Amino acid sequence: MAYRYWCGECTAKTPWLDESRAEQQQIDHYTRKHPGIAPGGHVEVHRGNPQGGLGCLPFLGITIVLLVIAASCRR
Repeated sequence: MAYRYWCGECTAKTPWLDESRAEQQQIDHYTRKHPGIAPGGHVEVHRGNPQGGLGCLPFLGITIVLLVIAASCRR
């Protein structure tokens, strides 16, 4: 799983990381940008692997196959 922490004071967010690294980046952000304020905001959880997904590639492949089948049936 991957985690992304959002700052509760501004629009900053961490990249998708493992939980401990994302949390540490949020703590570092608060130390630099919002000293004296306890880290807040919210956390997004991605149950898949957001770094290595196929994206829309399967959809594109299926679409091309269907277009080839439709074109061959017209003749």
